[in-house]
Amino acid sequence: MELWEKEAIIEFHLKNPLEGYRRLTFMMLDADVVAVSPASVWRVLKQAGLLSRWKRRPSRKGTGFEQPLQPYRYWHIDVSYINLCGTFYYLCSILDGFSRFLVQWDLRESMREADVEVILERAKESIRKRSHASSRTMVRSSFPAISRSSLASRA
Repeated sequence: MELWEKEAIIEFHLKNPLEGYRRLTFMMLDADVVAVSPASVWRVLKQAGLLSRWKRRPSRKGTGFEQPLQPYRYWHIDVSYINLCGTFYYLCSILDGFSRFLVQWDLRESMREADVEVILERAKESIRKRSHASSRTMVRSSFPAISRSSLASRA
């Protein structure tokens, strides 16, 4: 490859900095600038220090949910569809966000908003029974606030 071809490739790249080397190759062919292969364009741009990898944003994985600092502040409700011997059931489980403790679960043939509310009330009642010795006001105030509208939006 001659020097003028290398200079033409570099100059064309500087005029079209957002294009990749392959697309740049065919654009140069269409514009009658130079007739070279994509590998040659890549090699010239690499030697000139003009090729760079995409600057990806840093990963935000693991930053979306702040872990609760005490039990019963956040509950996670999961509804799964399970096949048992050819019959499909819904498994609704309620986990404590702090300890990952399984607070309540139920297996039903159908799952509607009212069913989830019943299971949620049972979970609250079971926590009240377990923490009978502790302060009842703390247990009541620490239940997650789940309204009918938030349950309906999850369905």
